Amino acid sequence: MVIDRMLPGIDGLSLVRRLRRAGVATRVLVLSALGQLDERVEGLDAGADDYLVKPFEADELLARVRALHRRDLSDAELLPLGAAQLDVALREVVLADGRRIELSLRESALLRVLAEEPRSVHERAELRARVFPDTSAESIVDTYVYYLRRKLGRDVVRTVHGRGYQMGTA
Repeated sequence: MVIDRMLPGIDGLSLVRRLRRAGVATRVLVLSALGQLDERVEGLDAGADDYLVKPFEADELLARVRALHRRDLSDAELLPLGAAQLDVALREVVLADGRRIELSLRESALLRVLAEEPRSVHERAELRARVFPDTSAESIVDTYVYYLRRKLGRDVVRTVHGRGYQMGTA
């Protein structure tokens, strides 16, 4: 996505923040005539993946879009969880206020599967196969959903009755 910072009707950074809170992980490049250091930092902190200052050369814009396209979202260091983020490498959830909550390896792996596809409903059997392949315990997924909710709040994982689990809001 290429978003101009000065959109009519809504500020581009407000749009980026809304997208990230909604769990949209699509790569975002912000274009802006606002190019001071603090303005660029604000854009990146709002959730943009890149920030390009006007005026720019079309070749540079295209190269940056190609670079963003090459990035694999499954290898992203930070995955959006509503207003929070999952730091995959550190196995921590970074809350909007900057606090960090440490997760176990399995908690992090389960949350990552849900966060990578926030709109998908994942059946328990699928989650067990992807996150807990070394166990046959039927209730293992439910147990780890309980652990995540205890650490991050009840709304972090949504139960879709009769179907499985889906990313909620953190």
